[in-house]
Parts: sequence; C-alpha cells; structure tokens
Amino acid sequence: MSWRKHDYDGIPGTYVFNGEHAHKAYALNKLLFSFNVAENRRAFADDPAAYADRFDLTPAQREVLLAKDFLGMLRLGANIYYVAKMAIPNGVSVQDAGAAFQGITTEEFKAKLQAKQDGLVERLGRAGGFWNG
Repeated sequence: MSWRKHDYDGIPGTYVFNGEHAHKAYALNKLLFSFNVAENRRAFADDPAAYADRFDLTPAQREVLLAKDFLGMLRLGANIYYVAKMAIPNGVSVQDAGAAFQGITTEEFKAKLQAKQDGLVERLGRAGGFWNG
C-alpha cells in the first residue's frame, strides 16, 4: 500500500493516528481494543505473553506491549484512546500516561500542568472564553 507524505510527518514528537498508522498497527490496536471486555483484561493480567500470542503482533509491537511502553506503542501506530484502555485499568493514572507519552516523570508532567494553569482565567478572557493549548 502506498501512503502520501503529510506536513505533520516531520514534526518531532508527533504521532498522528492516520490511515497509514492504523494499517500498520492493526493487530496492536485490535489487542488494545479487546480490553473493553473485562475477561480480556483479566486474561492479559494473568499471562501477558500468552494473551499477546492471540494476535498477529510484530516483534516490536510485542516488545512495547509487554514492557507497557505507552510511548513506544504510540510510536508504532497505536491509537491513544486504545492505549488508555490498557493504561487506566492497570493503575496508570492519566497523569502517569501523559508523562510517559512525553518521556518525562509524572512529577514533571504535573508541574507542567500546574504551570499552564497560571493565568488561565486571564488567557481565557482574552481568547473569548476558548482555550486552545
């Protein structure tokens, strides 16, 4: 299959979930989506490697999955919402996941959130009540 280049392809740290990424990470996303079912989450918790064997993962996908490397999963084309289906039920908070996605500690991530809060009400007022980043 042939995919065209996009302007966002060269932006460091940007992992856009598009058709190309969806295609190459289909098996990984199928596994992550399966965590919608409690029985599947339990089966993965009981034996992650055996559960992973049910899906046609690439060696790289299997490696990041078993390491619970959330950023690695994104880099390989995982859908961020599907990654959350693995992270949250396993005791990983939204802040933990956000930190992992950025390659920083949870404490550093929380500090970044706090820093963005400073002056937020004023910025919202200047922007007409809308916030965009």
